[in-house]
Amino acid sequence: MNSTASRASQTRRFDVAIRGAGVVGQTLALLLARERLRVALVGAARPGNGQPDVRAYALNAASRELLRSVRAWPERAEADAGPVAVTPVTAMEVWGDDGGELRFSAQDQGSEALTWIVDVPALEQRLGDAVGFQASIERLDEAPPAALTVVCEGKRSQTRAELGLEFDVRPYPHKAIAARLRCEKPHGGVARQWFSQGEVMALLPLGGEQGNSVALVWSVPTQQADTWLQADPETLAQAVQTRCALALGAMHMESPAQAWPLELSRAQRWIARTAGGGVALAGDAAHAMHPLAGQGLNVGLADVAELARVLHGREYWRELGDLKLLRRYERARAAEVGTMSWVTDRLFGLFSHDDTRLQALRNWGMSGFDRMAPLKRWVARQAMGQST
Repeated sequence: MNSTASRASQTRRFDVAIRGAGVVGQTLALLLARERLRVALVGAARPGNGQPDVRAYALNAASRELLRSVRAWPERAEADAGPVAVTPVTAMEVWGDDGGELRFSAQDQGSEALTWIVDVPALEQRLGDAVGFQASIERLDEAPPAALTVVCEGKRSQTRAELGLEFDVRPYPHKAIAARLRCEKPHGGVARQWFSQGEVMALLPLGGEQGNSVALVWSVPTQQADTWLQADPETLAQAVQTRCALALGAMHMESPAQAWPLELSRAQRWIARTAGGGVALAGDAAHAMHPLAGQGLNVGLADVAELARVLHGREYWRELGDLKLLRRYERARAAEVGTMSWVTDRLFGLFSHDDTRLQALRNWGMSGFDRMAPLKRWVARQAMGQST
């Protein structure tokens, strides 16, 4: 957008201005466009850093249906010969560090998949295309006046800081390493996770149910993560295949490894009122948690789904930025996010200790849980985004 158009936009008042045009922000824009609201989408989808994006999201059934509802789910056409962007997870296997095991299957849940592993660039492309078809969504470089501003800028949100919305941060002594690897054996649509030596490693299936590529998400102590990033790529690949006991045979790197620090964080308040209108936080601007449960984006998408629902159901006389209206959103999401954050934090704490007595207890607990069919079904359905 040229500077003249940008300045002209500042003279118009929008219904909603969304700060942050990532997956969460673009999804919210599409949801609000269905309500015939005038939406300003501010910022780039993802700041470029010159590196290929190696991330992959584990999206549950609720997130899948939400993205489908705004025509942004990266479906694969029958005639499409390109890379497979979505891989259904038909089973999940979790190992402890001393023989503890957990196994989940989609068949046991009566579902086609436990979750779906989605290639991030493909999802962002579909969202961008969908946004481009909506005349009521305008992409801007600067935030215009709006009745409601929704901040989706991520954990380091400058807007949130400028508004004085306090963000409690507790860093973990770990970083997450992400990379793509090609495996000797096909993954079979199985997501695999290991809790071992105070680390958490996940291998997420890519390339379709019979593909042999995986996305690595490896939570390791910070100093060790920095060492792995400086290591030869094949040395890192060999370390991964050793950690997972050659579950998928020999491995080779398909991308450079990337890493980011991990933390447990949460905004003390999710909403505010300024002279210009109402403000609400969503996604990582409101909360961040350890990725061991694979729920980060699912929680962010649930935020915007709830916010859109609250705005849709508002009284005809109530403004979009009304603080009482926004409190409905804050109450609905804060409790659920708090519960998920507590669970991931306790799991990380439980498996990060190397005390042998605690090690035996947690592995006994994993194996015992695996035999409790009703509880396993309930936990699986919660992770799948199904409340019943």
